[in-house]
Amino acid sequence: MARNIRTREGGRREEIATAAARLFREKGFSGTGMRDLAGSVGIEAASLYNHIDSKAGLLREICFRIADDCSTHLRDLEATPGLDSLRRLESITRFHVRMWIERLDEVLVATNEFRSLEEPWLEKFLHERRIYMRQVEGIISQGIREGLVRPLEPYVVVLTIMSAVRGIEFWHRSRKNVSAASLEESMVDLIVNGIRNDTDGTSDTHGPALP
Repeated sequence: MARNIRTREGGRREEIATAAARLFREKGFSGTGMRDLAGSVGIEAASLYNHIDSKAGLLREICFRIADDCSTHLRDLEATPGLDSLRRLESITRFHVRMWIERLDEVLVATNEFRSLEEPWLEKFLHERRIYMRQVEGIISQGIREGLVRPLEPYVVVLTIMSAVRGIEFWHRSRKNVSAASLEESMVDLIVNGIRNDTDGTSDTHGPALP
């Protein structure tokens, strides 16, 4: 019986976290009240505290869930044998494209509302983000040394990738007749072939299956 109770409570808490991500995106963290959040999941505001500690705790959970997923993906790539630096960059690009397609609310909150994190969580989040960016820059630098990536400034490449995938927000808004699958493949093709050191005049993003 206890297991079933915990399952129901976990489901309700996830429902609240999902609603919070949507509201924080639509109204901003500071513009979202506990009554807004309670109303979105059909419970009284006072009852929210049976499931969460605070609104700030929800923001922290959303931001660090995104940060942790990014770091986990990089660790998984490092543990995958047979991937050169260009394939790793392809996988990183695809990962971010899918995040913006499938988890728009969470990603936008982590991108736009992280400044509302309380200390020491704000500095911790910024520290993790800096480390992640440097790690991706390192993969780009490795690709340049290997001759697989064009001799571009690694920071600019990372900035370009992150800026490009952020444009997916406009795809969500525009309701253009472009499927998610087509959007993903086109963006990955454009980005990866844009940085590839294509010395023989050919290009091919269709290599071994990536994680």
